[in-house]
Amino acid sequence: MADSQLSAAPRAPHVPPHPMANPGYGKRSASGQQSRTAHDFAHLPPREAAVAGYVDRLPDGADISVKTLAKVLPYGQCALRTTLNNLQRAGHLRRGSEHVIGSGSARWVTRTFFSRTPRDDAWWAAFTRGDVPPEQQRATRSRAFVLLAALGRTTPALSLSAADCAGLEPYVTEWLARGATEAQLLHALTGGLPVPVHHAAALVRSRLISKMPPERAAPPTLPAVLRVLECTKCGAPGRGEALPGGTCGPCRGEQVPVPASSRGIPVGGVRDRMAEVRAAMVPPSLKDTGMTSAHGRTTR
Repeated sequence: MADSQLSAAPRAPHVPPHPMANPGYGKRSASGQQSRTAHDFAHLPPREAAVAGYVDRLPDGADISVKTLAKVLPYGQCALRTTLNNLQRAGHLRRGSEHVIGSGSARWVTRTFFSRTPRDDAWWAAFTRGDVPPEQQRATRSRAFVLLAALGRTTPALSLSAADCAGLEPYVTEWLARGATEAQLLHALTGGLPVPVHHAAALVRSRLISKMPPERAAPPTLPAVLRVLECTKCGAPGRGEALPGGTCGPCRGEQVPVPASSRGIPVGGVRDRMAEVRAAMVPPSLKDTGMTSAHGRTTR
């Protein structure tokens, strides 16, 4: 009865495999894509999402030209051309050529690069140059956690659970921060173990605390550097900014202004200045009697 029902059930029509492009041409998957999920193209309109999902599952080298896609998808060539352009604007697709060397010859081939993960223009520009950085993988376990988890492999008596490793992880992290090596850490934890070990986690915690290495000494404070450069021609000292090429301004032919305080007294004003000085030296009592000469000297 069951066999007759199975034989009577309609069979799905045979679906031929998607056509492949000529060797070296066709679809090429971009690097660094995220894992496939059911929501990869949820941000796209329905038609674009359907076409992107279909193209995403095709192998590299598949023919994804408009004419070929129109033969296997329920869309016309005009609709598919618009859809592929929309996928390109969304960052999933780029068309271009690639220089390929094979069979002793070099040639340019037309390719369509597809990325399940949408990319911006800067990423695609780097992709064409071949300098796209690898995707940063999120570290699931720290170095300290891995060391603790591996204890049981070499020393079965110190086998720890995941909860034990998580609780002891901060202590191991501090050991490593203080400059301890993995060998030093393992020696402190596994050397001279009691027989039997009744509680591995408690023993490891006790040793991590009691044998904690000292903190690293702070690096000595270096004295401030004081340097003065000299002109290579005249030996005049100066800052580096004032000695481009190691030569001072006057040696380069520049006019250096002289400060007013160092210019001195003009020759024509020496006598007047001396008279002012002499007048200032006359005692006030003589000034009151008017007993001074024309040059500021007192007269008797």
